[in-house]
Amino acid sequence: MPAGNSAATGGVIGTPVTPFTETGAVDLATLERICDFLIARGVNGLALPMHTGESLNLTMSERSQLAEAAVAAAAGRVPVFAHVSLPGTDQVIELAQHAEKAGAAAVIVVTPYHWRPPRAALLAHFTAVARAVSIDVLAYNFPSRLGVGIDADLLADLIGQCSNFAGVKDASYDMQSFTEACARTSALRPGFAMMTGVEYLLTSMPVGGAGCFSPSAAIAPGLVRSLYEACRDGYLERARPLQYQLSALWHLLRETGYPASVKAAMAMFGRPVGGVRLPLLDPDEQAAERLRRGLADLGLLATEPHGWD
Repeated sequence: MPAGNSAATGGVIGTPVTPFTETGAVDLATLERICDFLIARGVNGLALPMHTGESLNLTMSERSQLAEAAVAAAAGRVPVFAHVSLPGTDQVIELAQHAEKAGAAAVIVVTPYHWRPPRAALLAHFTAVARAVSIDVLAYNFPSRLGVGIDADLLADLIGQCSNFAGVKDASYDMQSFTEACARTSALRPGFAMMTGVEYLLTSMPVGGAGCFSPSAAIAPGLVRSLYEACRDGYLERARPLQYQLSALWHLLRETGYPASVKAAMAMFGRPVGGVRLPLLDPDEQAAERLRRGLADLGLLATEPHGWD
């Protein structure tokens, strides 16, 4: 996978949390440490601020600052993808154009929040963003949360209309639609990156998936990398227990207050990043203890790195 300002064609894309100071301000110094940690532990790219990074709780200015800081921290070692999703297309374009000027390799655009636009409006939305920038655009498919989805037919139309439409972050967890999208897009645009929203690599890569977006890389980078490499190299028997372990971690994070649980888990590994902003809540004592026990039961506290080095 190329580094620098080339868009992703696969691999593990780290999704950094947004660190906050004790007063609730964005902590850019700690963001740099997060980026350095993820890159040193083998991610192929950085994407931020995703929902894991509390994008909905940030101002436009803060999101722009995060994109600039991540590009500076990556320093050409891996590409940076800026998540620019907002309800209005003009707002998305504003963030996308800023991300391009800041040096991002690509932007990530979800189906618009709240509106549940019909197919024609979705096509117009993504096309308008893609035509407003020269860097690559990745769509973000999250139908269970947003009420509308991106199917293989829409992907085909976007490929036909947008030369810089390069991939999808797919959070549908629907293997039928994912498989059909892989088949359709690979025929129309070789190298088009169909990637899962979290680390379900064993079910996605054998049918043409290119990799995943990974909130867990900040917690268990060794496990995530091992699973990706096993799937990439075709060692599916080796990959199966790793996938089961990562799936259990994902459910643990969700059951203890995702995405606040990611920050809590990072602190347990000696990588404190502050709390979350309202309306999110930090895990209470009971949830935090359940998280700690779960990490220990999965063997991660004993096998994954502690501290920033």
